[in-house]
Amino acid sequence: MATDQKKKEPTNIVHQNAIFVELVKKERKDQKVFKDYSTNPYKEAFSLCGKPNSKHDSAEGAEDAEFLKTYRRSIQGPRGKYDFPQTEAQEVGWDTKPLVDPVPVSDRRLQHAHQWTEVTQYMEAVWTAKRQQNEEG
Repeated sequence: MATDQKKKEPTNIVHQNAIFVELVKKERKDQKVFKDYSTNPYKEAFSLCGKPNSKHDSAEGAEDAEFLKTYRRSIQGPRGKYDFPQTEAQEVGWDTKPLVDPVPVSDRRLQHAHQWTEVTQYMEAVWTAKRQQNEEG
């Protein structure tokens, strides 16, 4: 069955280029480039805002209290907007206050400083000797 299959002829680059040139010629023949742009005279144009640096355009009208309230709320963070987290991701880090007040250093129940006894000094010397031996060897 493999012998029945014909080998595919390699693509001829010259023929491919000739086809592409013919395609471009046809497109250019039917293409119409417009260079004269204007507004539609039958449709009324509306100006939505004035010039950005114009004093008389920006000073008109009264302040919209509802808009200002909404805007100020939108620029706040989630903790300013909501009393409780709204998503699972917000729950992480929502309560940033420590659960327990800082413990004074004088309270020995919760302050466990390192104790240097004979056993800990001996083991420190052993581990230091082992480290040096491993670095050399």
